[in-house]
Amino acid sequence: ICLWGRCMGSECGPGGSQSRAVWCAHSEGWTTLHSNCNQTERPDSQQSCFRVCDWHKELYDWQLGAWNQCVPVSMRSAGMQRPTVCTRGEEGIQMREVGCVQKANGKPAEDAICEYFETKPRLEQACLIPCPRDCVVSDFSPWTPCSKTCGMGLQNRIRIILAPPLFGGAVCPNLTEFQTCQPGPCEGEERFYSLRVGPWGPCSVPLTRQARQKMRENVRERLREKGKAKDPETRELKKKKKNRNPQNRPGRKFGDLQIGYQTREVSCVHKSGIVEALSLCSQQTLPVTLQACVMTKDCYVTEWSEWSACSKECYDPNGPKGERTRTRKVSQLPTDGGKDCPELEEKEPCSLQGDGVPPCAVYSWKTTEWTECRVDVLLSQQDRRRGNQTGLCGGGIQTREVYCVQTSTDTPLNLSSIRPKEVLRPVDSDLCLGIPPNTTQLCHISCPVECEVSSWSAWGPCTYENCQDQAAKKGFKLRKRKLITDPMGWTGNCPHLMEAIPCEDPSCYDWLVVKLEECIPDNEKECGPGTQIPQVQCVNNDGEYVERQFCRDAILPMPSICEVPCPKDCALSPWTPWSLCSHTCSGKNTEGKQTRARSILAYNAGEGGILCPNISALQEVRNCNDHPCTVYHWQTGPWGQCIEDTSITATNMSVGQTHGDSAACSVGMQTRKVICVRVNVGQVTPKKCPESLRPDTVRPCLLPCKRDCIVSPYSEWSPCPSTCQAGVKTKRKQYRKRIIIQLPANGGQDCPEMLTQEQECEAPSVCQGYRWKTHKWRRCQLVPWSVRQDSPGAQETCGPGLQVRAVSCRKQDGGQADIEACLKFASPMPSLTQPCQLPCQEDCQLSSWSKFSPCTVNCVGVRTRKRMLVGKSKKHDQCKNYQMYPLSETQYCPCNKYNAQPVGNWSDCILPEGSRIEGQLGIRVQGDIKECGQGYRYQAMVCYDQDNCIVETSRCNSHGYIEEACIIPCPSDCKLSEWSNWSRCSKSCGSGVKVRSKWLREKPYNGGRPCPKLDHVNQVYEVVPCLSDCGQYVWVAEPWSVWKFSNLDLKDNCGEGVQTRMVRCMLNTIDGPSEQVEDYLCDPEDMPLGARKSQLPCPEDCVLSEWGAWSPCALPCSGNSTRERNAYLLRQPGEQKECPPTKEIEPCKLNSNCFHYSYNITDWSTCQLSERAVCGNGVKTRMLDCVRSDGKSVDLKFCKKLGLERKWQMNTSCVVECPVNCQLSDWSPWSECTHTCGLAGKLWRRRKVIQAPQGDGRPCPSQMEQWKPCLVKPCYSWRYSAWSDCKSEGAKCGEGVRFRNVSCFVSDGSGQQDGSLVEDELCADIEPSVDGDAHIVLKEICIVPCPGDCYLMDWTVWSPCQLNCISGDDLGFGSVQVRSRAVVAQDPENLLQCPEQEMEARPCTEGQCFEYKWRTGPWRGSSRLVWCQRSDGLNVTGGCPVSAKPMTDHSCHPPCTKPRSLCTEVSVCGCEEGYTEVMTSDGLLDQCTVIPVLEIPTTGDNKADVKTIRAFNPTQPAVSTPGRVGRTWFLQPFGPDGKLKTWVYGVAAGAFVLLVFIISMTYLACKKPKKPQRRQMNNRLKPLTLAYDGDADM
Repeated sequence: ICLWGRCMGSECGPGGSQSRAVWCAHSEGWTTLHSNCNQTERPDSQQSCFRVCDWHKELYDWQLGAWNQCVPVSMRSAGMQRPTVCTRGEEGIQMREVGCVQKANGKPAEDAICEYFETKPRLEQACLIPCPRDCVVSDFSPWTPCSKTCGMGLQNRIRIILAPPLFGGAVCPNLTEFQTCQPGPCEGEERFYSLRVGPWGPCSVPLTRQARQKMRENVRERLREKGKAKDPETRELKKKKKNRNPQNRPGRKFGDLQIGYQTREVSCVHKSGIVEALSLCSQQTLPVTLQACVMTKDCYVTEWSEWSACSKECYDPNGPKGERTRTRKVSQLPTDGGKDCPELEEKEPCSLQGDGVPPCAVYSWKTTEWTECRVDVLLSQQDRRRGNQTGLCGGGIQTREVYCVQTSTDTPLNLSSIRPKEVLRPVDSDLCLGIPPNTTQLCHISCPVECEVSSWSAWGPCTYENCQDQAAKKGFKLRKRKLITDPMGWTGNCPHLMEAIPCEDPSCYDWLVVKLEECIPDNEKECGPGTQIPQVQCVNNDGEYVERQFCRDAILPMPSICEVPCPKDCALSPWTPWSLCSHTCSGKNTEGKQTRARSILAYNAGEGGILCPNISALQEVRNCNDHPCTVYHWQTGPWGQCIEDTSITATNMSVGQTHGDSAACSVGMQTRKVICVRVNVGQVTPKKCPESLRPDTVRPCLLPCKRDCIVSPYSEWSPCPSTCQAGVKTKRKQYRKRIIIQLPANGGQDCPEMLTQEQECEAPSVCQGYRWKTHKWRRCQLVPWSVRQDSPGAQETCGPGLQVRAVSCRKQDGGQADIEACLKFASPMPSLTQPCQLPCQEDCQLSSWSKFSPCTVNCVGVRTRKRMLVGKSKKHDQCKNYQMYPLSETQYCPCNKYNAQPVGNWSDCILPEGSRIEGQLGIRVQGDIKECGQGYRYQAMVCYDQDNCIVETSRCNSHGYIEEACIIPCPSDCKLSEWSNWSRCSKSCGSGVKVRSKWLREKPYNGGRPCPKLDHVNQVYEVVPCLSDCGQYVWVAEPWSVWKFSNLDLKDNCGEGVQTRMVRCMLNTIDGPSEQVEDYLCDPEDMPLGARKSQLPCPEDCVLSEWGAWSPCALPCSGNSTRERNAYLLRQPGEQKECPPTKEIEPCKLNSNCFHYSYNITDWSTCQLSERAVCGNGVKTRMLDCVRSDGKSVDLKFCKKLGLERKWQMNTSCVVECPVNCQLSDWSPWSECTHTCGLAGKLWRRRKVIQAPQGDGRPCPSQMEQWKPCLVKPCYSWRYSAWSDCKSEGAKCGEGVRFRNVSCFVSDGSGQQDGSLVEDELCADIEPSVDGDAHIVLKEICIVPCPGDCYLMDWTVWSPCQLNCISGDDLGFGSVQVRSRAVVAQDPENLLQCPEQEMEARPCTEGQCFEYKWRTGPWRGSSRLVWCQRSDGLNVTGGCPVSAKPMTDHSCHPPCTKPRSLCTEVSVCGCEEGYTEVMTSDGLLDQCTVIPVLEIPTTGDNKADVKTIRAFNPTQPAVSTPGRVGRTWFLQPFGPDGKLKTWVYGVAAGAFVLLVFIISMTYLACKKPKKPQRRQMNNRLKPLTLAYDGDADM
């Protein structure tokens, strides 16, 4: 059978169906025909099912049952052994039931439905069964005295339970042990009977005859009223009348108590507990059996009032709900243990709904505009830009104010919903929920881009100012430069871009000689004089080729005269081109010159040939740039302010319109001054400058819109103190403020000066509290005479009774209040009853003590208090016994001496409040509140009196503090030097790098701004790529010198010779090479030859020109291509002489004479900022390099010629993180004192981080809170005295009473001293309560056991909270504490009647972890003491594992009978001290022999005391004989078990090591030494190197 398939169906729910495959199989597993199987047993192949859909997830869910008890794994696994010893606990498994149910009714469903959405939760989990913990009890107390003074009595000793049995541990043993005692025989008959009083019975009131009669009348009246008032209206009237009862008025008295009486039984009890006749108890007077009491009454309350209106009067579906209350009043207070009053107030949440309910106000955060971006707050302390902050740009910080406003409910709750000009009133920030918007953010001021201009071009030709207007004969030579970067935000002027020099004979177009053709001799001769025709091109004054017609007015260059030398003539080289003009203009001391030269290539023949010219004729000079050095240019001033242009109508009024502004911004105009300036002279007339190049003086501009200041309305007045000011008469102030939402700009209306207002609050309200008012005590009521007249000794008009009083509730100002207010807010209700005594005739009555008379001076004299006899007592003689009834008391005046002393630690150093500081060097630190400088620290003073009791500090004439000046060191930022100058570019051609650096001048301290990452020499570098123009430095070669012959043919002036020339490296400019520089700046590969050696042609030899340049190799370079160069014929050869070849060809070789070129891109530079920026947006640059295939950087023109693709971006934006200093809030106000009294009180104030530090900003200080001591106040508290002994008045035993007092104590609150008893008046201001319990109990009923009773003791105090742990690790089973009651017996005969001992345990928190270990005492004979000890040193019973208990007794089998033998700790026979064991082969002691003595004498005495190395009793110290300080040791190699002792092995190992060492040293000493090798030593002194660790302090 296969598993069921998926449930299919068209509808969701139980209508689905699922199928499965069913086939017939042989018992061996193979498939067979269906007919071979019994058809009646065939399983179903289809069944109905529940088809699950997604929406079923809301209807079904897993129901998880509770985990059941943890069952040990060993019980579930067969054959698994349970651990014999439990250490941490036993592993177990616990199960639970999990099922799929319908959510609505919990009805079970198929698990498959829930499994469709979520896997079935686990059904079992591992758990830990804790080890059983036995009960732990303390040691027994000492035995009590004997319960009887004679005869047979009992002594008891008890112990207490320290830890209850847990997890099936052993139960607690008996807490009491008894033993009989018999102090001695009794003289006379032993007393067997005792008078016992029973408990007081219930309080009851006897009914008089008149009362019984009146009761019957009341019953009849009630029945008549019941018959009359059956309709509901009459009942309602009666109810209202009842509610008008005076009892329901506020301020009513509660004191209607009913006095009754109660009785108790007096019996005579035998010591066995049997009650006998009273006559058997011989006692003169029997105890009182009647006393007055208050009738017990339960608290009664009225019906609930109607619900109050809902506290929330608006509709808010998402906000918190309101609250409504209902109350009920007390109609009868509980008396004498009656049932307490139930809750008198009930509250429930509520919310109003419906059409008439207004929606609740919605509050949201709103922000002002961001302030201007400020960069100065980011500057470090040492930044020079602090002195001049104009023009700072880049990253900065801006702030805004955040405030809370009430918004209308129909707008969504976000800031964007509030229209910008919608000015709302600020409200209390607590009304706004959610996180307020940021008040600070990083911002950016765009750095102005300064004008960057190119170099000047060369001076152009003399041209007309305007070629279209050539009427004026005035001409100018111009040179130009252009803007490389357009200025952005730049307020200054760009430099002028054109300069002009006046000149004569201007022309707009001219002929340019491109080249001269070959020299053609005249008259068609082969040599001799001839002409060269120039090839010309028409060019304009910019040097651009134009059509030839433009040059029709220009003079066409004439053919030049030349000469083709004949074979015998002197052969000269062609003239070099004219050099660049030496000066750009001519003046008095300067004149422009150009030179050209030629050289002799071959001398003439001796006869008939034309002679060579002299040396001076080989060079020509001509004047150039002969115009005067008067350069003019137009100079512009800065653009003025944008002013309104009345000539332009506002055609586009919407331009620049601000949101919501009605006034449109208009188009204005700006002007500037333009003057003509002569260089190095100053302003001249405008005529001197080309008028056509004059810059504009006027341009249109956009007038900025006026923006008025916008302020919010005033907020509501801040609340006056809502709490009353007890004893405070100074008036508090309240404030309101308004917020600047928009600052004025562009001449808009200014902001008002006053943004805050203050006014005095109304007079502080009187503290509204409630107090109990007690009324007079009523007369003392006795038990009715009719009840007590039969009592022996009773008198009708006197005796003990009760008196009652009424109480009512008052406000603190004396006004009446409901009793419920005092029950809720006032101290506990005063007692309504007190016992009283109506004096009998013979009783003495005394008034209360007066107050002590005042002391005039401390420590001098006495003070007295008095009382007097009252009433008839004055006449009774027994009352005049002043020993028994003293009428005055005298005390010495207290000797009050006070001394003050400091207490506690010094506080934090606290700076004076309300002041801000300028940072170091008078520079303002970013947004800092005063953080450093001189402050004060405080230490509290405490005042003690002569009894070392703490008193008010004013007694010591101290204001409570010692104050001491202190210094908080100011933070000092990391100080670096200024940037060094940029280094020269590392390459003279192509891309290199240039570097500048700063070095550390001072490390940061006291939390100053950290340093950037420094290198090992404490420097920080900035490296940027740079590009050197490959044509910046060029080699310049002078003409070749005259030949110097080395092998001269004097006849023909020919032969081998040498020519030299000067080659210099020159700085190249637009006007040509200008000055000589160091040779290394030029490329040595391109350096021309400075000397050449060659063959000077003889007369009639063929003379060729210099070789021309090599033709370029075809790219790509390959071995098949060639290049060539040519020379041309200068002098024809004579007869029978031939010319050498005029063409040279050489193969192109890669990286030799043929190169490939490619672009190379450098890495990005570091992020470069403007000089005026600290951080923010910058630019990263990189350079493009042209690199030859041999790796050499060359001029970019080589790559440009090839048209290589340039796809790289050279600049990209980047961001330098801003160094934002940590910003903190102001200190909060000082908190309330942490303690209301005592020495440990502290005031705290805190602050928080508003802006976390970023980048290299100053980190936040660690001190986010400060404290200072509170004024030390004495801690007064009420404390109970100990209970008095239980006394049963008038009887030997039974129910009695015990009393205690409550007294005022003072302490310093540290808990280290118990406190001192002081006068109760000092506790008058604190609520009467003991340890937080306001219910003061000074009297309680107790039991005085009768002789022979067996009874339970009082409960012990709760034990310390004990944690369930192992080796200090909490096992997670909680903590527990316990208390117990032990049994005490007094007579051996009554032991069987004793009750069971009692124990109570309860969970607790913060328990201690105790460990239990076995401890052993020294062996005494064959036994020793073994006990269990808790880790705090307490000896206990229980807690230690029984299985690990050490042995308490040992004995040897067979017994040790050999002489000098004894039984050792390990139950083996050993020998006494001074004897060693000799063992038999089967390990038994054979005999004890004396150990040979090895005496080791020590200083002091040679006659040393003899002791054995094996201590018989190691726990007891050896008793040394006086005067004997030495020792003698017995070396005993064998132990008592016959085995070698450990020290023998140690000595053997040491001897072996010593032997190996001796052999090794002997070998090394005898070994033949090798000859020493000579080392090649360098005798030069090595230089001393100082290791520098990078610390600038070095």
